Amino acid sequence: MQYLPTTPIMNSSANRQICFSMSTNIYMLFCTADKVEFTFHVLDDDCRRCGFRGSSTIGAKFNPTQVSCEPYIPYDFGHIAQTYTGLLCLILLGDDLSRLQRVALTRGLRAHQLEDGSFKATLHGSENDMRFVYCASCISYILDDWTGVDVDKAADYIYRSQSYDGGIGQGPGLESHGGSTYCAVASLVLMDRLYTTFSSVELDRIRQWCIMRQQNGFQGRPMKPVDTCYSFWVGATLKLLDAFDLIDKVANRSYILSTQDSIVGGFAKWPDYHPDALHAYFGICGLSLMNAEEVKEMHPALNMSTHAVQHLEKIHLSWRSV
Repeated sequence: MQYLPTTPIMNSSANRQICFSMSTNIYMLFCTADKVEFTFHVLDDDCRRCGFRGSSTIGAKFNPTQVSCEPYIPYDFGHIAQTYTGLLCLILLGDDLSRLQRVALTRGLRAHQLEDGSFKATLHGSENDMRFVYCASCISYILDDWTGVDVDKAADYIYRSQSYDGGIGQGPGLESHGGSTYCAVASLVLMDRLYTTFSSVELDRIRQWCIMRQQNGFQGRPMKPVDTCYSFWVGATLKLLDAFDLIDKVANRSYILSTQDSIVGGFAKWPDYHPDALHAYFGICGLSLMNAEEVKEMHPALNMSTHAVQHLEKIHLSWRSV
């Protein structure tokens, strides 16, 4: 059990064993470069499919006795959003990422970037927009390796996606949206390109657009109802832009708490509506941004707790020392 997590995230041997098993199941979803074994001499073309799948129901047969997939199956490849969430889950579970094929994963990421700077979700074509630019940025930051991203092209794609009203759309010429504005700003923060991509005037326009999204909670677009998840998407954007103190925190907190279900728990998008996992998570994130005592502080750009980010930083130090 050389990979057994030993970080403070795991506070007992039983928890460490459970988290090790969960981490192993996540690694089983990784599309490898060449069946089971991987060398640093593998060709780029062999790495294009590398990344995490969304589930074991797609692609190769699940085999719990090994940490990678069976031989290649056509159209079996990773998905950029699942790769991002897979990496986050591994970090949250206290994994040291030593089983990760980092070179293959970075080369696979490179194959997903298009000429306009955006990223597609899968190798053989899919949507391409700001969501996947953000996923690629997070993956690169987590891997401590930006060779899989043409940062100049990605930053230009983000710049061209700012709309006439100050917000940022999923791509150039598209409607401003709270989610895509977050993905754009967070990506630039992770790239360390925020203040070289947008001027101070342009950043103020983004701030103003975000601040205007607050009613009591936050809406994702003008003339739309408020929704719990935008307390994170828009709130985290303002946090990254050093403008979070300009919101009405009391009203925002009140709205988030009003969407709780008193019987089954969790948060919904609206009061007196069905709770779900997504809004439960982002409701907690929204509370964390306001430093609620009940929840841990979060890293607004990486969308995970600062406690988990500290674990990631230790991993980066170990990689850099080799």
